[in-house]
Amino acid sequence: MSLEKELQSRSGNKCELCGSEENLAAYIVPPHTETLASKSIYACQTCSDQLQEKTEIDINHWRCLNDSMWSEEAAVQVVAYRMLHKLRAEGWPQDLLDMMYLDEETKAWAKEGLEEGEAIVHKDAFGNVLSNGDKVVITETLNVKGANLSAKKGTVVHNIRLVHDNAEQIEGKVDGQTIVILTKYLKKN
Repeated sequence: MSLEKELQSRSGNKCELCGSEENLAAYIVPPHTETLASKSIYACQTCSDQLQEKTEIDINHWRCLNDSMWSEEAAVQVVAYRMLHKLRAEGWPQDLLDMMYLDEETKAWAKEGLEEGEAIVHKDAFGNVLSNGDKVVITETLNVKGANLSAKKGTVVHNIRLVHDNAEQIEGKVDGQTIVILTKYLKKN
């Protein structure tokens, strides 16, 4: 069976990203070059052109990733992850990234396609990688700017949220107030 036929069958003859039924073709997900269905997606011309940066990215077009990111196909997950990562400054894509789960192999493939310096990694004062939802301890007493509040040394902050565009900041609640805390004053718990 040809790649095109296999992808048509798998996708129900629809774009695996946006669901369009027009101008469909195989898109081999970089860095792979093999013509295998497991390394390809079936994409419409609009999605394909924007993925290859042949046309300007239409941010609203990519709201379709809200559905397609849940595909069982690793190649579709990889493309969704990369595009959400590229658009994360818009806000809503970061929310979807925070919900998205990829197994280790698929995540490694997805990160291969990110441009150097794009991957933001949050680390505590001791080099431990932080994730959304982690529990951390404040390592120094901090005066919170703009609030009549001090975050005391030893305070445990539950369910942190990473600041998507700054690896040195997280958000968390201290004394019922959401504040931004520098990662250099945190220890993962």
